[in-house]
Amino acid sequence: MSQLSPRDQLDRLWRRGCEFLGSRYAILGGAMTWVSERHLVAAISNAGGFGVIASGSMNPDRLGEEIDATRALTDRPFGVNLITLHPQLLDLVAVCATRGVSHVVLAGGLPPAPAVAAIKAAGAKAVCFAPALSIARKLVRSGADAIVIEGMEAGGHIGPVATSVLAQEILPHLREVPVFVAGGIGRGEAIVSYLEMGAAGCQLGSRFVCATESIAHPAFKKAFLRASARDAVPSVQLDARFPVIPVRALANAATRRFTEKQQEVVRRFDAGELDQKQAQLEIEHFWAGALRRAVIDGDVETGSLMAGQSVGMVTREQPTAEIIAELVDQAVAALAQRLGPATCSDTSERGAEAAV
Repeated sequence: MSQLSPRDQLDRLWRRGCEFLGSRYAILGGAMTWVSERHLVAAISNAGGFGVIASGSMNPDRLGEEIDATRALTDRPFGVNLITLHPQLLDLVAVCATRGVSHVVLAGGLPPAPAVAAIKAAGAKAVCFAPALSIARKLVRSGADAIVIEGMEAGGHIGPVATSVLAQEILPHLREVPVFVAGGIGRGEAIVSYLEMGAAGCQLGSRFVCATESIAHPAFKKAFLRASARDAVPSVQLDARFPVIPVRALANAATRRFTEKQQEVVRRFDAGELDQKQAQLEIEHFWAGALRRAVIDGDVETGSLMAGQSVGMVTREQPTAEIIAELVDQAVAALAQRLGPATCSDTSERGAEAAV
């Protein structure tokens, strides 16, 4: 029997993920609020990946408009990411169902059973995030069709465990559904390593922020291009009495001001000027609108520059199709290196295939 070429080996490794997503490559675009809208989502899907709309705080009518606008730009499959804490979650699920969205990603906490049931009743796939093996198994029993495991290297809200550790904890033991790995992934070699461990595919967010099709403000993109991995840091909690959900972002004037704000609030609470609820709300409201200010308005000083540690691998603005082609080339080259020099020529076969 002839040995599989590196390209065929890659296709074999992520076949389950590709079949689940309906895409050429098992590369999901991480849902980034204000960034993952129609233009970037469609570009990822058109390039062979799987784009995902970040619904954020959209109301049902606004989400319907975004789905329709995305569909006008691509005839390829794409998904919608919904926040489980959204007060109109079931209404948003209904919008996805009405418009025939094939995959709904539930993020931001354990998904309510009615939401999962409604997604499946509509004939769509429910994709859920799991921070631990026990939770992943519970989600599968509850009807999740696929799982995403995201490590602390990711941008935005993060958990306490590294991607590599989550992968070792979950991938060897969860085979019932496809599992996608996310967090700190910026090159094809990393994608291959997780596929070989049993992942169905990988999710990348920060790598696409500086895509040509991304509507992120030029100043926001410039901050990404200048940043290194160590510049993407988690927010700091100063007092256990006032919990802060860690958010990874590029350090700027706002992150320093957030520390000062916590110090001020704690001082006022200890002085009896604020009660517990008032103090907590002042801390939580500090970042209100900060992500939009950075992404849309270009305020990179007082806005929130949410970014994963893979930001250091974002070195230039380039078309989405080129980014995906690079990732695939790197994955194929990594496999070719394992197989020996005779197969290295396979990496040159990419051509324009990423845009098919």
